[in-house]
Amino acid sequence: MIRAFVAATLIALGSGSAYAQSPENDEGLYLGLGYGAFNVKVDDLDDTDEAITSIDDDDNAWKVFAGWRLNPYFAFELNYVDFGEPNDRLDSSGSSGDYRLELSGFQPAIYGTLPLGPVELFAKVGYYFYDVKLNVDLDDLGDDVFQSDASEEDWSYGAGAGVTLFERLHARLEYEKIDSSSLDDFDSIWLSGAWRF
Repeated sequence: MIRAFVAATLIALGSGSAYAQSPENDEGLYLGLGYGAFNVKVDDLDDTDEAITSIDDDDNAWKVFAGWRLNPYFAFELNYVDFGEPNDRLDSSGSSGDYRLELSGFQPAIYGTLPLGPVELFAKVGYYFYDVKLNVDLDDLGDDVFQSDASEEDWSYGAGAGVTLFERLHARLEYEKIDSSSLDDFDSIWLSGAWRF
């Protein structure tokens, strides 16, 4: 799923660059929306007495954001991100059941950009403030065998490419990794669009 998403986005960015123009608005406010695919993995669920060793799943995600470009090379951004609710059946060592994982939160970030005509390469560093809710039910033991609701704070890192169309509409493809203290593997791919005022 993620490979197909990336391939389609790269084709769209490549074909759109022929119609792109160099932006005249090198600084100021921008607002945007993003759609993404993410993967998350949780190991060592100690409270389930080794009945469940790990959870590995992916889901769709969305975000809204506002940013301010200081100049063509640096920007500040604030994101609200909802990573959806991955849920599925699971087969554990002693029982079967299902789980539901919910993740959402806010992320301030700093972007460094290298303009190459209408195309821009960028890297970012952010810091997530997010909630993690996990419910695990085992069929043999009844409902809500394991529940966790925690607030976390973690660094995130990302990089990608963007293209500006019609001088104001900026589309970008981004890979992001969250260095989570509670989740063992947490990364995402984003396709976003922003309007530069």
